[in-house]
Amino acid sequence: MEKGYKNTVNIVPSERQIEWQKTEFYGFVNYGMPVFTGKQYGDGFTPPSVFWPEDMNTDSWCEHAKNAGMKGLVLTCKHYDGFCLWPTKYTDYSVKSSNWLDGNGDLVRMLSDSCKKYSLKFGVYIAPWDRHEKSYGKGKEYDDFFCGLLEELLSDYGELFCVWLDGVCGADENNIQNYDWNRYYALIRKLQPGAVISFRGPDVRWCGNERGVTRANEWSVIPSYLGINEAGVEVQANSRKKLSIFDLDLGSRKAIKKETDFIWYPCEVSVPMRSNWFFEEDDKYSIKTKDKLMKLYYNTVGNNSCLMLGLAPNKRGVLDDVDSQILISLGVELKLYFGFNLLTKSTIDSVSSEYSKIYSCNNVLLDELEACWKPADNDRKPEITFNLTENEYFDKITISENITHGQHVEEFYVSVFDADKKKWKKVFEGETIGYKRIFSVKPGNYSKIKFVFTKFRDFIEISKISVN
Repeated sequence: MEKGYKNTVNIVPSERQIEWQKTEFYGFVNYGMPVFTGKQYGDGFTPPSVFWPEDMNTDSWCEHAKNAGMKGLVLTCKHYDGFCLWPTKYTDYSVKSSNWLDGNGDLVRMLSDSCKKYSLKFGVYIAPWDRHEKSYGKGKEYDDFFCGLLEELLSDYGELFCVWLDGVCGADENNIQNYDWNRYYALIRKLQPGAVISFRGPDVRWCGNERGVTRANEWSVIPSYLGINEAGVEVQANSRKKLSIFDLDLGSRKAIKKETDFIWYPCEVSVPMRSNWFFEEDDKYSIKTKDKLMKLYYNTVGNNSCLMLGLAPNKRGVLDDVDSQILISLGVELKLYFGFNLLTKSTIDSVSSEYSKIYSCNNVLLDELEACWKPADNDRKPEITFNLTENEYFDKITISENITHGQHVEEFYVSVFDADKKKWKKVFEGETIGYKRIFSVKPGNYSKIKFVFTKFRDFIEISKISVN
């Protein structure tokens, strides 16, 4: 069997992975018993009466998420302590045993409804580890219990874009539960076929840290043994291959030259807005500033990844004012930078080739993933040049591949025509692109901009180019 990058050419994402990638930036709402106990990890013994968010307002969560530029929210429906934020029939350790709304509350329902109201996607987080449930550690008995909870979440709250499965198993040696991942996955596929299974799943991989540090080049196509299959098996567990999911290079020609089998396994970055995931009263100074969040956005959404930003509502059930203001300012800056593409008022000065009229170079100005520019087969150094209608001042460039046909670009560069010095100069050299790549150039007055693709796998399809 042939080895190396040639085997990656036809590896493409599933429809659910494409829709997840389009989400780009979404929130991870961490709420539950830890907010009221002040402990990030509950022990499962806190009385349900402690849970009482007196001013719960999921509409405000969605409003702030929308203002920040997010396209969805994921809720911690059950964390390690086992307390359920919906009135499940499988345990009394849930909101139905609390005093909140006289035991008639359903936080999952509230947020699901609010997301619909604000046109946000909705996802659920659930942890198999359960420090309250007595059947935990008893094999099938616990898996029956967990699948009951999971089925309720999958069936009763509308369409989900993501099911986030926390793989932590924190039991002691006398209380070990071997999770039946195969069964969990099958249930999700049956009831929510459009939802990606994230973190401990076959659809989306974790970047490897909670600080927002990504690789210089994020490949969505990586060796199959680095993934988790539909049976819930970590393929690498039985592998002697050299790469690890935490390596800095998972997809370059050099890294995969001896590999034969590949999967589409894109990167998700999860980062709390504060130092911890759940709100703490005495945590007044760790919140990330707008500038830090913008940098995080560039390093994640701007580097072929999706960003899941942790939001921490307080005991009352609302975001603190400082969190709210930072999210608002983040959204304002994102609109300021990316609200208008300067190329929409430009003309295409030249293009090296087009595969056909369907793959016209003009497609890069459209906001459609599958409408793309594809050069001719014999064009081994494709390039496209834009005439700006007047000397434009910009410092951000965004470029995207049509990932429905895979990820192919390995090296490219950008040159601008300096209107003051009357000459071309190279302002950026890059490698991977994938779904989206955002990069900065030195600000200046430029009248032309040229993109040259010098190395790629078999062919390229450029979906969009934006100058801001």
